[in-house]
Amino acid sequence: MKDLNPIVFWAVFQEMLGPWLWVVIAASVVATIAFVWVVIREGRLSSRRLVWSEVAGLAGGVAALLIMMAVTNSRFADLGGPIDWLLAVSIFALGFVGSIVGVYAFLSVFAMTRAPAKSEDG
Repeated sequence: MKDLNPIVFWAVFQEMLGPWLWVVIAASVVATIAFVWVVIREGRLSSRRLVWSEVAGLAGGVAALLIMMAVTNSRFADLGGPIDWLLAVSIFALGFVGSIVGVYAFLSVFAMTRAPAKSEDG
């Protein structure tokens, strides 16, 4: 494989995840839209919600790695070369960032429905 073809990556992801690929894509789109909506509506980021989202992001990154290992039927001992480690770190980073965005949007929407006039950054 001399050329980097995005279609090949799409085919591999589709083969690995099957119908779950569409669930992941839909969840990513919904979380991103909710996050942008919250930031535009509030005009700022809440530090308290951001810290809680970052803590949840660690769990999301670990979950992404565990899902990767389950889907590929591999173990962490199978990570051999630098590209394997780069891929593992990238998957952790995507799970981390995706969890931060999703949890922040969820916490923000939940906080808006409970007490919209209350400031959380005190």
